[in-house]
Parts: sequence; C-alpha cells; structure tokens
Amino acid sequence: MNKFKFISFFCFLLLVSCQTKSKKDRFSDTFTTGVIPIAVDENLKPIIKEELDVFEAMYPKTGIVPNYTNEVNAINLLLKDSVRVVIATRPLSSKEEKYLNTKQFYPHSYKLATDGIALIINNQNPDSLITVSQIRNILTGQVANWKDIYPKSKLGQFKIVFDNPNSSTVRYAIDSICNGQALSKNLFAQNSNTEVIEFVKKTPNAIGIIGVNWLGDRNDTTNLSFKNDVRVMAVSGEVTATIANSYKPFQAYLFYGYYPLTRNIFVILNDPRGSLPTGLTSFLTSDRGQRIILKSGLVPATQPVRIVHIKDN
Repeated sequence: MNKFKFISFFCFLLLVSCQTKSKKDRFSDTFTTGVIPIAVDENLKPIIKEELDVFEAMYPKTGIVPNYTNEVNAINLLLKDSVRVVIATRPLSSKEEKYLNTKQFYPHSYKLATDGIALIINNQNPDSLITVSQIRNILTGQVANWKDIYPKSKLGQFKIVFDNPNSSTVRYAIDSICNGQALSKNLFAQNSNTEVIEFVKKTPNAIGIIGVNWLGDRNDTTNLSFKNDVRVMAVSGEVTATIANSYKPFQAYLFYGYYPLTRNIFVILNDPRGSLPTGLTSFLTSDRGQRIILKSGLVPATQPVRIVHIKDN
C-alpha cells in the first residue's frame, strides 16, 4: 500500500512538473524574443509576409509562425486562445469581446491599413467599366449574362469566383455590396486568391473578386499599375459608369475614397503579458511597419500618402 502511494505521489509530481514546464514554454517569449503563432486572413498574405520578413530580420531572436487561413477560422483561433494575434479585415464583434471578457481577456483592435476589393477580368475581355449597383445585381443573381450589362458582349453567363466560402471577401460582398442580401447560388469558390487569378486568366467570362494587395506590381514604385496577367475593372458609385467617374483601386483613389469598394485591416491583440504579440503589433503600427504598407499600394493608417494625379482608362 505504501509502495502504491509512493508511485502515485511520484506520478503526481511528474504531472505537475510537465504542466509547469508546458506553461513556462508557452509564455517564454518577450517583447523582442521567442516564437509565437499568429492567424492571418489569407486575403492579406502578400503584405503581411513582407511585414514579417522585415520584423524577423530586425529581431533575429524572434520567430513568427503565420497561419494563413479564412477569416472565420482566424477569429476562432483567437477565441480558443490558440493565438494571441489575428490580422483580419474586421475587429471583434461585441459578442466575441464579451466571450473573451468572461475568460478575463481584454483584447484590443488597431487599424493597420485601408485595403480595396478588386474586380478582375480576363485580358481578352474589353468591358472593364462597372457600377456598384451592377455588381450587386450580378452577385444576387438578378443579372446573369454579360449582354444584360454590355449589349455587344458575346461572353454568355457571368462566372463569379471568390477565394473561399468563409473568406472576408464573401462577407464584404454580402454586407457592403449587397446590403445583406443573399448571394446567388451560381457563384464559384476556389481555395485561394492565387487560384482565383489563375481561373480568371483562363476563363474569358469570369469576374474574380479578391483583395487588391494580390495585384500590386512590386516593380512599380509609383503604385500606378497592377500585374498584367489579368485586367482590373474600374468601378463607379454613380448610376452609369463612365471613364470620368470610374476608378481602379490605385492607392490614391483608396486614400481619397474615390474607389467605392474599400475595407480596413486590423490587428487584433490579446496579450495580457505585453510580450512578443505586443512587440509585433507595435512594429506593424510603427513608422517602419507603416512604410511597408505605403510601398505596397495600400493606404497605411498613420503614414502620409504621396498623391500622384493620374486618370487611368
């Protein structure tokens, strides 16, 4: 019996030791050292990858392990306390904040940048002007064929493609473009923004809906061009789209609000200890982090934007 008690006590000490070590390992990071996972909306991968590369170069004792995933999963990882940083296109809802508050967590959201939702079409498609109301009618299924908007078009039915059914782009389409109306069942979902671009490159009658940071030409320091393997549509908030009132999602037009399809990017931080997640957030919102956003073609939250006046047809 005594032998049994001794073995039980030894096992208890071993369990406590393992738990203590596990907790210590989990919280071993500091403001500028350690390794942490973060969750990132896959729509934002190009710009966030640049940010993380610079951050890790500045602080070589850090390791940021990004999980590029859909928005729903990214937020859920934060709610489960699997990550302490999420980068997404919305802050937490009041319901989500209250849930974390019940666990004695008090997260903060910081605006990082302004992004644009781009509409891309095949290079052989000549019809590149569209209004917000026309996009809404296409997405909700009220308009099905290209000729219904462009009478001379011979492309047949629209093929609208998103990156993922649970993506922030789909949420934006429902909430901000369609005003809460349900999307048509004839829409297509790929697995990533890269696949959306590839689909549009091969499909003459397609319209792809993606984040504009996937289209930037890194060789153009003026941010006045996009990748040339697809066309980017010019969008108008007026009743009829014309060259004069339609805009592509160039940085200047995002900044002025001329381009009508914009959204904000947020860093959501849940870091009671003020360690590496806070250090990363501080970098992203700092002068250095904001300059990376400025050069990418998006609109940084705090950096001034140099405006170049140009009208693209």
